[in-house]
Amino acid sequence: MNVLVVGCGRLGTRLAGLLDEHGHDVAVIDSNPDAFRNLSESFSGITVTGMPMDMTVLQNAGVESCDAVAVVTPDDNLNITVSQIVREFFGVQNVVARISDPARENVFERFGLKTVCPTNLAGDSILTALTQPLASKNLSFESATATFHFRAVDQAHEGIPVSAAPKDVGETVFGVLHKNGTLELYSADRKIILTEGDKVIFAKVID
Repeated sequence: MNVLVVGCGRLGTRLAGLLDEHGHDVAVIDSNPDAFRNLSESFSGITVTGMPMDMTVLQNAGVESCDAVAVVTPDDNLNITVSQIVREFFGVQNVVARISDPARENVFERFGLKTVCPTNLAGDSILTALTQPLASKNLSFESATATFHFRAVDQAHEGIPVSAAPKDVGETVFGVLHKNGTLELYSADRKIILTEGDKVIFAKVID
């Protein structure tokens, strides 16, 4: 895909780098030329200095041939303006805008824009960390995704080796989180005996 990233702050830098690593053709716009120093030395895309609302700047960045545009500056008002320009004047339908103010997210959506609100995402993540510290976690490794989840050791399973812990089809033992807070990784030549209060970590490839 040809993707234009508007804004080269922390989020824009991260996004542009990920897109570039995945083989997409990437262009980045920022009004501050120093912002491009944050990009990796291996970044193979193009950078364009200028005001994102300037249609000539957008054209110089190749917006007319873009399949998707991400508008991720720290300014919500600028993001909605640029997103509308890209959609209405250049006909790019796949536009995603960063919205820092959760109260504005619904407003943006009424304009037909796809939005991502870092404030809401961070709030949800912190809530999960506080209230569900042992919730399942997913990790992606290139094209594969693995899920990790915990099961508490009850009295009935105390004293058995972790290799004998009951598990579902496709699961493998990853390690044991002991009740004292230490983590012990499992290997076939390592015998770990379970005690009540421990938590067994299981891993399973889901994609």
